[in-house]
Amino acid sequence: MYDVTATGELLIDFTRNGLSKQNNRVYEANPGGAPCNVLAMLVKLGYKTAFIGKVGEDEFGKLLKNTITEQKIDVAGLILDPNAKTTLAFVDNDETGDRSFSFYRKPGADMMLREDEVNYELINNCCIFHFGSLSVTDEPVKSAFFLPVL
Repeated sequence: MYDVTATGELLIDFTRNGLSKQNNRVYEANPGGAPCNVLAMLVKLGYKTAFIGKVGEDEFGKLLKNTITEQKIDVAGLILDPNAKTTLAFVDNDETGDRSFSFYRKPGADMMLREDEVNYELINNCCIFHFGSLSVTDEPVKSAFFLPVL
């Protein structure tokens, strides 16, 4: 039994981290995605959590799987797809500190989760099901979670 199961975007945030010697922007790759950020905080509070989603079977996807595993988030619902790329986001801050995001996901692996790949056991065996809205805006992942209520 899980306290919280979440689904949604699991991606790499390339966060601006200064300038190079040539005065070019330098970006640092950081694990990102609101649903797993929520789960990581809940684990720190002592809750049992699980994640359902998809990343690419690439360097970034493997980094993300290792990261959430280290955070003690159950990855039984995480798919590593050899045919899709892990979604990337470039994050910049303006002079007031407001963030802006440029996503590279046309499509990204997080959008490619199909209904037949969803581990519904993780949803059926949780107290709360949380989903990030970014990933459920497109097909096929949208249909995987917006099923008719009986």
